Amino acid sequence: MEPVPTDLPAPGPPAPDLVALLALVAQGDQDAFGAVYDRVAGPVLGLVRSVLRDPAQSEEVAQEVLVEVWRRAAAYSPDRGTPMAWIMTLAHRRAVDRVRSAQAASDREHRAALLDHTPAYDEVTERVEARLEREQVRRCMGGLTERQRQSVTLAYYRGLTYREVAEVLALPLGTVKTRLRDGLIRLRDCLGVTA
Repeated sequence: MEPVPTDLPAPGPPAPDLVALLALVAQGDQDAFGAVYDRVAGPVLGLVRSVLRDPAQSEEVAQEVLVEVWRRAAAYSPDRGTPMAWIMTLAHRRAVDRVRSAQAASDREHRAALLDHTPAYDEVTERVEARLEREQVRRCMGGLTERQRQSVTLAYYRGLTYREVAEVLALPLGTVKTRLRDGLIRLRDCLGVTA
C-alpha cells in the first residue's frame, strides 16, 4: 500500500456562491463574471441546444444569454429563486424566442414564395370575367339579324364611322343608324345591361 502524501496543498476558502457572484457582477466585477461564466456556461449551452438542436445557433444564443446575465445581474433577486434557476429561465426564454423568430421568418418566406408564383387575385379574376363577357357577347351577337350583326361588327369591332359602315354596306346612312340602334338595344337586353 502506498503512503498517503502529506504535502497536499491546504484547501482554500470555499468558492463564493452564485448569489454573491451575481451581486459582484452587478457591480461590474469582471472576475466574478468569469466565475459565473465558468459555472453556468455548460448548463446554459445544454439547455439551449436541447431547444434549438442546431449547434451553431445554440452557441450563439448561449453567448447572448451570458451577455444578458452580465448586463442584467442587478435584476436578479434571491427572493424569487436560485441564481441558476434565473439564468436557466433567461436561457430558455431566449432559445424559445429564437425558435419563434426562425419560424416566423420561415412563414414569411413561404408566403412570399407563394405570392411570387401565384398571379394576383385581381389579374385572375379579370381574365375569367373577360372570358365570360366575350362568350356572352358572342352568344348575344348570334341573336341579332344578319344586317344588325354586320352593322355592329363594322362600327364597334372594326371602328368604322356610321358613314363608313353605310359605304361598305352600300346602304343609306339612316338605315345603318336604325340597324345599329336596334342591334345595340337587342345586345343591351341580352347582356342585361341597365342604362
